Amino acid sequence: MKMRNSNHLSVKLNDGHFMPVLGLGTSAPMEVLKSKVEEAVQIAIDTRYCHIDSAYFYQNEEEIGQAFQKKFADSTVKRDEIFYTTKLWSTCFRPELVRESLERSLKKLQLSYVDLYLVHFPAAMKPGEELLPRDPDGQIIFDTVDLCVTWEAMEKCKDAGLTKSIGVSNFNHRNLERIFNKPGLKYKPVCNQVECHPYLNQTKLLEYCKSKDIAMVAYAALGSNRGKEWIKKDNPVLLEDPVLNSIAEKHRRTPAQVALHYQLQRGVLALAKGFNEKRIQENFQVFDFQLTPEDMKILDGLNRNIRYVNDSMLISHPDYPFFDD
Repeated sequence: MKMRNSNHLSVKLNDGHFMPVLGLGTSAPMEVLKSKVEEAVQIAIDTRYCHIDSAYFYQNEEEIGQAFQKKFADSTVKRDEIFYTTKLWSTCFRPELVRESLERSLKKLQLSYVDLYLVHFPAAMKPGEELLPRDPDGQIIFDTVDLCVTWEAMEKCKDAGLTKSIGVSNFNHRNLERIFNKPGLKYKPVCNQVECHPYLNQTKLLEYCKSKDIAMVAYAALGSNRGKEWIKKDNPVLLEDPVLNSIAEKHRRTPAQVALHYQLQRGVLALAKGFNEKRIQENFQVFDFQLTPEDMKILDGLNRNIRYVNDSMLISHPDYPFFDD
């Protein structure tokens, strides 16, 4: 680990760039106003977050761009002090659409490059303006695009300087192997962003990623909001777990702080979502305490292989990732 500044730790990726270990996630349910996302990003930057994560699919990059420009203008932060991640959505997997999609995000963000560009989900869908294209029966319309061809177009975005690093999200071991085994692979993914929390600790996938020198990034690290159509509604609330709360009380921390530090201590980068100032600031206070080996063992024992995000609408796609690790 390398200290990027006095308030934030970063890890060196396999392409030589550095990525802050804690980031602000910006995926939000429909009831959260886009203006709240802009406000949250400004608060996060004021709190000294360096890492902001979004995606074309979240439809909030214009607001994030406005937050960036305000913080650049008032000299709170410079562009090279921000690590920004966006993602290629599944309707843009055809190689001629990959760069076009990134350029569309850059225009909304008012940026000349992003720090990290991820393949959002390993299942190609019909191209077009609809984020979730459906047939008359309501079924998702898939597209037949080889992931390896999409990856080659991602590599070209890196070569063009539109992104510093490229990676993947929601990939399992099998999906990753397809990229690694691609003839003529120029750049391997720097990271795999996946759902990861004490109820789904992804130990096998983490060990695999470590063996391949790929950083694992946890989304839904605090559980997940139930207001989205792809979130399971009957799962237990992670932050109400009595074991997690007892460890938090012992360390005089919030359950969220313990859940985040659990990831950092096991070598996983983490995204923390929050849309109010108190939550955003609290989630950043995770660098000045340590969990004991016993704490870590107890938290490991909470694993139940519970997924908050199931994306079951995509389950019939041959590259659907959630059947295995």
